[in-house]
Amino acid sequence: MSRTQPQSIECAPQSGPFGLGDSSVYARWRADKLRHYPRNLEQQRVSVASLRRLNPSEREQIVRACRRTNFALYQTDTGVPSSMEDLRAFGKRLGLVHFDRHLWAPEEGIVTLRREVESSRARYIPYTDRAMKWHTDGYYNSTDNAVRGVVMHCVIPAAKGGGNWLLDPEMVYIAVRDANPAYIEALMQPDVMTIPENSLEPGVYRPAVSGPVFSLDPAGGDLQMRYTARTRSIVWKDDAITRDAVAFLEQLLTAPVSFAFRVRLEAGEGIVCNNVLHNREAFTDGADANRQRLLWRARYRDRIAGTSARQDGKL
Repeated sequence: MSRTQPQSIECAPQSGPFGLGDSSVYARWRADKLRHYPRNLEQQRVSVASLRRLNPSEREQIVRACRRTNFALYQTDTGVPSSMEDLRAFGKRLGLVHFDRHLWAPEEGIVTLRREVESSRARYIPYTDRAMKWHTDGYYNSTDNAVRGVVMHCVIPAAKGGGNWLLDPEMVYIAVRDANPAYIEALMQPDVMTIPENSLEPGVYRPAVSGPVFSLDPAGGDLQMRYTARTRSIVWKDDAITRDAVAFLEQLLTAPVSFAFRVRLEAGEGIVCNNVLHNREAFTDGADANRQRLLWRARYRDRIAGTSARQDGKL
């Protein structure tokens, strides 16, 4: 089985807040993170008059929200329907310009997510009405091609269900490191998690990809996470400390999950984030087309501009 190995990765760094040998800096970063972490989802909600013409005040509110939790919720005036071009302009205003070109991404970069019946995409859970476990987007990408930013825009909500839980990876890092720093070291190994090759689609082949769960963005030094709670099509490194670390993660992500927020998007609402952990509840569509869940999703290689801790002087 051939593998694509990550290229730009710093494993278990010794300095900075994510350095296992720098406990004082970590303690200061941790205290600041917990002090500013919201207890109310409404603190993360931003009203946006027009996605195409995001104004400076709206942009700053989104950036501030993302500095706290790595995600923001936005809501638009549903009397003025948005277009994919509006969504691309919205992303661009936030520094999101380099699309992740995955299997189903069209040339213009934005994917339509709905329950598929006839299409071969129905083999993939995002295109069904089934529940999805905790994951970050693009967990099958190599580290140098990581998905760092995501925008999810609701066009039509499901008739029933379809809510999401959102969790900042930095809060997961804190919980894991506080439990056992050796777990962090194990989860930063460059071969700790392997996604097997995919050759299901005719003419399309994705080699097996190995990489870490936690790594640092080489551009800004910020933490990024690559994870899926699924048990099929995933191979974990077979050593005792990794098994213990993965078991701890699974326990951590078993409901009720501390510091997670639940949101059910309505028409005209969306999530913009630095690829936070999320899941999805199963949903039921209505009988007519106006009640069949439809979302637009854009994945980017970029983080949201202005949300790096280094820009805040915290790295």
